[in-house]
Amino acid sequence: MADNLNKTELVAAVAAASGQSQATVSSVVDAFFSTISETVAKGGKVTIPGWLAAERSETAARTGRNPQTGEEISIPAGHRVKLTAGSKLKAAVK
Repeated sequence: MADNLNKTELVAAVAAASGQSQATVSSVVDAFFSTISETVAKGGKVTIPGWLAAERSETAARTGRNPQTGEEISIPAGHRVKLTAGSKLKAAVK
């Protein structure tokens, strides 16, 4: 397996490991990410114990600076996605 993995390679690897077709695995991966994005967009938290957690966090309005001109700019309040690695994922990296 390569050092970097894109969606096509992920689908192929999971299909080979599970014995399922790539079309089936691709639809499951699409549904997985769709469900996560819908849940997080509504303000919910998705937790896969030991692997990862995804949740929406709010950012306050603040003043920034344009790096090219040095001009101060106003950055409005908004939402970001916070991803947290779980213990199994952290252990796999060590």
